[in-house]
Amino acid sequence: MRPKKSTALALSVMLTGACLATVASASADTTPAGAPPGPAALPPGYQLVTLPNANVPNFQRRTLYCPGSKRVLGGGAEARGNRAILVGSFPTDDARGWIGLGRQDGYNDVGISVFAICAD
Repeated sequence: MRPKKSTALALSVMLTGACLATVASASADTTPAGAPPGPAALPPGYQLVTLPNANVPNFQRRTLYCPGSKRVLGGGAEARGNRAILVGSFPTDDARGWIGLGRQDGYNDVGISVFAICAD
């Protein structure tokens, strides 16, 4: 029995050491928790572009384009109104902007906002 206990003790000491080494290397990052990413974390020419809410007929597309020669990296849209439903949110075919469309049950129009993340 004694060899099993000493083996188990030796293994637990080794595992504890390995865990402490992992925690030490993971905490070596000097960025404070919750700090915003530094400028190096954003792509060159990063810009968030918005198309404010406006009422449009149901299923009518609202298109937002990136300024200048920037390209869209991502985006989204929001349908606003009583029982409003976002039907689509996707990039334009040329990757220069973002499209949003929706509908609103019981109404002829819907409020649509569109957002695009653009960069050089």
